[in-house]
Amino acid sequence: MILHMHLRGSNWSMKKRRRRSNPWLILFLLAGIGFLIYLNTNVIPAMPPPFVPTPTPTRDPASYSEEAESYLAEGRIGMAKASYEAAIKANPQEVSNYLALAKLQLYSSEYEAARVNAENALLLDNTRPYAYSLLAWAKGYLGEYLEAEADVRTALGLDPMNAFAHAIYANILARRVANDLGEINTLERAIEHSQEAMAIDSQILEVRWARGYVLEVTGNYEEAIEQLLIAVELNDTIAEVHMALGRNYFTVEEYDLAIRQFTKAYSLNPSDPDPNWYISRVYSRIGEFAKAVQYAEQAVNDDPTNPRLHGNLGSMYFRNLQYNQAIESLQLAVRGGVTSSGERVEGLPLSYSMTVMEFYSRYGLALARVNRCNEAVQVAQAMLQTVPDDITAVYNAEIIIEVCQEFQENPPTPTPVNDETFDNGSVEAETDLEEKD
Repeated sequence: MILHMHLRGSNWSMKKRRRRSNPWLILFLLAGIGFLIYLNTNVIPAMPPPFVPTPTPTRDPASYSEEAESYLAEGRIGMAKASYEAAIKANPQEVSNYLALAKLQLYSSEYEAARVNAENALLLDNTRPYAYSLLAWAKGYLGEYLEAEADVRTALGLDPMNAFAHAIYANILARRVANDLGEINTLERAIEHSQEAMAIDSQILEVRWARGYVLEVTGNYEEAIEQLLIAVELNDTIAEVHMALGRNYFTVEEYDLAIRQFTKAYSLNPSDPDPNWYISRVYSRIGEFAKAVQYAEQAVNDDPTNPRLHGNLGSMYFRNLQYNQAIESLQLAVRGGVTSSGERVEGLPLSYSMTVMEFYSRYGLALARVNRCNEAVQVAQAMLQTVPDDITAVYNAEIIIEVCQEFQENPPTPTPVNDETFDNGSVEAETDLEEKD
């Protein structure tokens, strides 16, 4: 007999009830598992690690140099230099980019930067005569003539028939002569190397440029112009070539052509004060002193710490009968001081430099003509003691003293002094010197 136990009033039973499965839940779980498997095998491996920069496509280094060449074809030297700098960053082992950049920096008067890049090229490959030539060229412009000659001789030792190296050697030697640092045969060697370069390859810009410079230094200005005109035809974007052409036009009194070349040079290199310096001298030479002052002021603005530029401005004020302004600028040139905008200027000691003697002469004469004779006589005495062998300087010193003696014997009526009160006269031994140290 089977007894059935059952507790009344209770839900508890000896029989276990089976819960019915949910098919939708099972499908959802299976889908979730499938999705996780997909993520693990396809998505997660393709994701970058956290905190690691996302890689970007790298540009072909050669494209930068190609870009630079296209800029050069358009005459955009600044943009070309920037592209070569980018090429060097992209591939620091490519020697040709250092050399191309150094050459453009030489064209832009960035001589120290050019030296660095030429040296970097030689660190990578010390067998290239072109690199030694560029290094020599930079050192020549920096005044390191003996080191420059050693480098260019190394270049010619590697390649004796290298026209570019011969041209650079001629340039360095001629520069030594122009700065009175040559030896007995320096000029002769400059001529020989310039001729050798022409014989090897006369279609290189630097060859024509160097030949023109040697002819300028030897006083053959018309021939120098011929060579420099060809150099400009080979490359019209080099400011220094236009400057050289302008100097020679100035010397042969082709003033309009000189101004045109100096203006072109300034447009190519607006940071260089020399073009405006020379333009001011041209206008002074032809008697347009107001224009001379204008360009001299622009040159000072371009380089306000340069005492020669202040001296030139003072000289132009003097020629324009603006003696008080002349004194202010010339005092900065010869004594030094601080400009109205706060730049410090180092004064130029009196020497046999023609330009410096001009500044001292006109400073003393301007002081004398506004009756500041204590100062004027001091300047005159300094000239007589320091440069007694220069006829013009001695003459001007004597005139300064005579003007002051006249003031002492016949004191002027005390009236307000204007720059226009004084006649420029002809007492000064006029030089209008064009030396550019």
